[in-house]
Amino acid sequence: MRVLIQLRPSPDIVAAVAAPHLVATTADVTDGLPGVALDHSFTPVALPRAQPATLGGDPLSLHQPLVFSMAPGEASVLVRGEISDDVSSARLALLPGRHRDVVGIYADPVIETSLTCGGAPPVGTWQDVARLLDVTRLRAEGYDGTGVALAVCDTGINADHVTRQLGREITIDADRSWNPGGVTGKAGSFAVDHGTMCAFDTQIAAPGASLIDIPVLLSRRQGGTAIDGLLSDAVAAFAHLRTVLEAQPAASRALVISNSWGSFSPEWDLAPGQPGNYSDNAAHPFNIIVGSLEQAGADILFAAGNCGSECKDRRCGYSGRPIVGANSHPQALSIGGVDTNGERVGYSSQGPGRLSDRKPDICAYTHFSGSKAFGDDQPDSGTSAACPVAAGLIAAIRTRWPASQLPPAQLRTLLHRTADDRSDVGFDYDYGYGIADTRAILRVLERRAMRIPL
Repeated sequence: MRVLIQLRPSPDIVAAVAAPHLVATTADVTDGLPGVALDHSFTPVALPRAQPATLGGDPLSLHQPLVFSMAPGEASVLVRGEISDDVSSARLALLPGRHRDVVGIYADPVIETSLTCGGAPPVGTWQDVARLLDVTRLRAEGYDGTGVALAVCDTGINADHVTRQLGREITIDADRSWNPGGVTGKAGSFAVDHGTMCAFDTQIAAPGASLIDIPVLLSRRQGGTAIDGLLSDAVAAFAHLRTVLEAQPAASRALVISNSWGSFSPEWDLAPGQPGNYSDNAAHPFNIIVGSLEQAGADILFAAGNCGSECKDRRCGYSGRPIVGANSHPQALSIGGVDTNGERVGYSSQGPGRLSDRKPDICAYTHFSGSKAFGDDQPDSGTSAACPVAAGLIAAIRTRWPASQLPPAQLRTLLHRTADDRSDVGFDYDYGYGIADTRAILRVLERRAMRIPL
């Protein structure tokens, strides 16, 4: 099975891997590991170390306020490889006592797009979504995403198609876009597919945002026959996005990351409770890097998934609690789906989440006629569409409220507090805190700008 291996080599090697202007190779990091066929096509990734934010905190717990250190003496390095399917024997060969650099071995599961089941026709149009998001007011008050970087981590964007459907040009930030190893193609010029739909949907609320094209789902696993992205490539993508974020001026830092994908089945994961598990493990390298990127100022959104009880995707393999891994991360927004009538779509995954109980966070609109990426009569559907719709709204907010003025954690709380509650009990596992409510958000931000107590 394919795995990520966490190493702690010398500080000099860690510094070389972490340096944005250098490109370290697997051979630079290690000359070989027992029982591992190293993947030399994978560029090693520096992983920050999570530490308690307060003096006296439990150094072994991730369920507390954390800070993340990239200091060479504290950070580690990830490489990718294949080990025997007999995980226990492979791990035994890599015990720290047998190889001093090895810190841990983690699952590198298949990740796939989150579309939808069934063939129901669209409910409304993207213009209806714009009306429900009160885009006219957003633009009138200067909230259009200008100056905000919005990363679409998916199958790549076809900018020409999005331009034709919108009737206006979009901005692709080619300089800050990134391809996984082995993926060819230029930013904004990929085939029309799932990522094009997501890019279109971000533009409903944030037409001024600069799109960073991250075609992470075009990576292929040996022997794969369909979209077969690897979580290790998502780790590398997020490491790249951290360099993008840190290159922005601290006072105006604004990076929104839309992820309409997830792990559907435990088949390619290690079992919950095993140290290398992804779905339930806050210590998995990808879950660590998500937390570190959020703390640095990024707004990270994940689709809740399409494993809702009424109409689950055929790929759904979890018997319960299908919002897994980073899609349930406490420092990310997990986005469920509603139609333009405000009703939850039957495929939208229900909580609780595995890393954080209160998931999904909020819902956004989906199943509307929009990008036509899959045909003129096919809707933009799934929580795949809801996630970039919400990402566009957040990018619009960031036009005037960068992370220095409204940190991601505070923005998440604002979205929770202002959501249009769809139940009688406040938070619930169907809708989360409710449907994102632009008018309520703007009212609170106006009071905050005037320094009126909330």
